[in-house]
Amino acid sequence: MKNKWINLLRWVLIGVLIVLAIGLLNQVGIERIRQQVDQFGVWAPAIVFALRFTSIILPVLPGTAYAILAGGLFGFAEGLLIVALADLASCTFNFYIARRYGRSLVERFVGQQFMEKVDRLAQRHLERNFFLMTGFLMTGLFDFAAYGVGLTQVRWHSYLLALVFSILVAKPLWVAAGAGIFEDSQLLLGFALLAAFGIGIVTAVVQRQPNSSNS
Repeated sequence: MKNKWINLLRWVLIGVLIVLAIGLLNQVGIERIRQQVDQFGVWAPAIVFALRFTSIILPVLPGTAYAILAGGLFGFAEGLLIVALADLASCTFNFYIARRYGRSLVERFVGQQFMEKVDRLAQRHLERNFFLMTGFLMTGLFDFAAYGVGLTQVRWHSYLLALVFSILVAKPLWVAAGAGIFEDSQLLLGFALLAAFGIGIVTAVVQRQPNSSNS
């Protein structure tokens, strides 16, 4: 019950951040905002990268907002590159921490209240089903899945292949949403909605899969 309230709070926070971003956009204008961002040079994408990276290794933080922000501030292509690199680095880090140091250190990163999610994912024996592992890495549980898969016996190259594929398929969604909102692009918003529908189907399918440890 507590986890449900925490998850609800995360989505409420994401919604508030989006509303604030739209309000700021209406008051200042996207071009002026981007001019201010350009003054930071390479530090601007580095900051967004760091925020996204941190939100994945500490899953209690709302990483979705940073993907939307990346799309809004840098456009779809550059924003997607920043988010993809951050996700690749952070999910590789999560996997390495779980594989190298085990459950005790993972619990320090995710917190005791969220460790149940990691344990559930690890108990599904995702290493036996590449497509199921890839599917979970495409869902909103991907940060927990990276830790959970690291607690299994899956090989590095299998995990990295699944991770790269999931990034290419799933990450454009929120970046496109951010770019579409900030640029008032109906095409990008339409793409984001279709992608959200697709990811929703993937999430429903993988979560309905029976736990192989019980079969």
